[in-house]
Amino acid sequence: MVTISNLSAETRKSVGKGQSRALRREGRIPAIVYGNKIGPIAVSINERDLNAELRKEGFFNRLCNLEIEKENIKVLPQEISIHPVTDKTEHIDFLRVSDNTKVTIEVPVKFENEEECPGIKKGGILNIVRYNIEVSCPASNIPELFIIDLTGLELGDSIRFSNIKDVSEGVTPTITDRDFIIASVVAPAALTSEEEAAESAEGEEGEEDTAETETSSGEEKPAEENDKKEE
Repeated sequence: MVTISNLSAETRKSVGKGQSRALRREGRIPAIVYGNKIGPIAVSINERDLNAELRKEGFFNRLCNLEIEKENIKVLPQEISIHPVTDKTEHIDFLRVSDNTKVTIEVPVKFENEEECPGIKKGGILNIVRYNIEVSCPASNIPELFIIDLTGLELGDSIRFSNIKDVSEGVTPTITDRDFIIASVVAPAALTSEEEAAESAEGEEGEEDTAETETSSGEEKPAEENDKKEE
């Protein structure tokens, strides 16, 4: 389970572009809290506090206790607006949740023990198909990340969702029609090309040997016929 963040917020008395610009000049970021069948609340958050949380890994997979006027509201960060030039946060949305709220979220994948992977030791490459996996789960049980152990994997082996260990109860992938591939251990292109070239060369040598045999057989027949004529 992920660590729960804590942020303090203040309600906004008015909304609009002018008010939002004024807040940002004061070092506060406009935000909105919505969801859970309750009306939205316009708030603002200290820019420094928010940036400190944004720098932490997995911010958008982490529940947050948002303290608004001494009331704690459990939220999940959603959409964030970034200034295209300064890269500063301009606005952020929070989804109000309860323990039973079902959310759809992307969970990052982390690969471990590459040094224990025989396929990689032989020169293979870890071909990652999915860096994140979209899952449906209770808001109270959001995985921080999925850890995949590469120990013992050989060239040609694939890692599927069913190979992930310790998937929490209630966490299910949104792809339900197949056990999809997350990554595989493959031979590098150069190694594959060399093997194909060697196989091709062996095939050509075999064809040349066959051609020489057929030519030799064809040359012997006319010689026999000439001997018969001379007799």
